[in-house]
Amino acid sequence: MIRLNPIGVAYNERQEIEDDNWGGVVSKIVLDSSLPEEAFNEIESFSHLEIIFYFHMVEKNKIVKDARHPRNDKSLPNVGIFAQRGKNRPNQLGLTTVKIIRREGREITVAGLDCINETPILDIKPVMQEFLPKEPVTQPEWSHSIMKNYWTL
Repeated sequence: MIRLNPIGVAYNERQEIEDDNWGGVVSKIVLDSSLPEEAFNEIESFSHLEIIFYFHMVEKNKIVKDARHPRNDKSLPNVGIFAQRGKNRPNQLGLTTVKIIRREGREITVAGLDCINETPILDIKPVMQEFLPKEPVTQPEWSHSIMKNYWTL
């Protein structure tokens, strides 16, 4: 058994789970009171962060462990859950790279976090160029088509 405690909570205007239109979402991540404010020291010296969060509103009976058509679109290939980024995954973990807007004490305001209001944040890591891929990133064509409206306003 692995036990994780959220390190914070994300607050934003998004109340509903949706597949698209995350481009205008601005979120405030508030550090949990069990952690000292200094855990955020110098975080604002980075431009971007990786946020690991928990899809807390996913219904347990909808978790996928095998393959499915992305977005349940039967015109797309039957793809293994680990070859897509859907929320209904076995451990309900989300990962997104966000842009830091500002830090104020125990709060970080970010753009591009695709989670709903009051989502538990499990970890935050700074984005460093040295951890980015050195070679071109490739992906199947179907993934481009389902993402065309993901970051629109």
